[in-house]
Amino acid sequence: MSVRNNDNLVKYPKLLVAAIVLGVVLNPLNTTMITVALPSIQHEFQLTAHDISLLISSYFIVSAIFLPLAGKFSDHYGRKKIFLSGLILVSISSLFAPLSPNLMFLIGMRTIQAIGTSALFPAGIGIVRSYIDKNQNRVIATLAVFSTTSAALGPTISGLLIQYAGWSVIFYVNFPIIITSAILALVCIPKDSSMASQHFKWDLLGIILFGTLLSCWMMFFQSLENGFNVGMLVLSILTSLLFYYYEKKKKEPFLNVVFLAKNPKISLVYIQFILVTLVFFSLILSMPTYLQNVIMLDSKSAGIMLLSISLFAMLMTPIATRWIEKVGFRIPLMFGAIVGILGVGLLFAFNHTSDLLWVFTVLSIIGISNGALSIGTQNSLYSIVSKEQSGISSGLLQTSRFIGNILASSLYGVMFASGVNDANKNAISFVLLIVSCLIIPAILFITKRDKGNPINEYVE
Repeated sequence: MSVRNNDNLVKYPKLLVAAIVLGVVLNPLNTTMITVALPSIQHEFQLTAHDISLLISSYFIVSAIFLPLAGKFSDHYGRKKIFLSGLILVSISSLFAPLSPNLMFLIGMRTIQAIGTSALFPAGIGIVRSYIDKNQNRVIATLAVFSTTSAALGPTISGLLIQYAGWSVIFYVNFPIIITSAILALVCIPKDSSMASQHFKWDLLGIILFGTLLSCWMMFFQSLENGFNVGMLVLSILTSLLFYYYEKKKKEPFLNVVFLAKNPKISLVYIQFILVTLVFFSLILSMPTYLQNVIMLDSKSAGIMLLSISLFAMLMTPIATRWIEKVGFRIPLMFGAIVGILGVGLLFAFNHTSDLLWVFTVLSIIGISNGALSIGTQNSLYSIVSKEQSGISSGLLQTSRFIGNILASSLYGVMFASGVNDANKNAISFVLLIVSCLIIPAILFITKRDKGNPINEYVE
């Protein structure tokens, strides 16, 4: 790696990237670490499946809102300032969340945590684009790999720790990462240049409408446990249309819907990533509860079982990356999709009496699928967009990930509302099987050759 005409500013570019990597992993790590802790939190605060769904989805809604907003803040106020501010907010939430006396206080601390961690990715991408020139796209892809890997490892890490120290320990795990990232950032990231000439415009109504539409859709999906709520569906659609047409007319919108409308292939990449995330996080969210409440494993054993998904996703990521470099995107992505359909289909083939090795094997197959699909989808995006579009594109990619997470938490709340058992596990599996099948036509369209856009060829 080299520094873009700033050798005097960045003496240690690798340490700069390390600071960004450590910050970026905090959001996905905290997204999934809590999954193994849910049974303990549910028991301590006497929560329902709906309460748990609210605890999870509120974090995703806040993250989805603040990711693009933090990108605008970092462009205006300075990327280093926003990055360090994000670390401070995560520190505050990690300190006080374990002391939560009730659910609402815990949701409040998780909200602060979501705001803080959401600031780190867009600010980090901006720092990389400002100071790292050589192999810049590969560095950005590396951040995505670490993000995906930390999400996959979260349940295993928390499962091992909760067994000995309780659910509150998942927040204290953040401190070594925060401290190391902060020290490296203070030392290695250059001081922000003056941005006084820039005028920051708040799209406050756009932010409110976006948060409202996410909340409406979440409430609609969660209401499905009591039947089909036509009124909530109509409200969700109307809010979405209102947001689209309002943002379309804005010169400086909260979300650039015009960019999405003009680039259908890019938009479909985001939809594909939502589907991939929905499958992955639905299992990361539901399996710890199922393993502990139905198969009767302790948190440590449940975390080890979930290592199957994370380990094989990690192993598949570099394999898929090199495979893509040799043959393009279509074959590796189709492989991931087909293996995913197989893995989700096999979820029907185990129950509370199944051998743990068989459960581990099925989850491992899904991990292989996720490794190929996640890195393939993310890299396919960066092969389509121009260098100038990479900032907005990476921010929207993370937003789409949280939309997938919101859908997964809603699915969890609906399917486990009547209890955690084999029947409801199979109901979730059936929905995920349909979602997995929908990924295939998306891949075929995205990887279709265009004269001006050779997606099947790897673009470095």
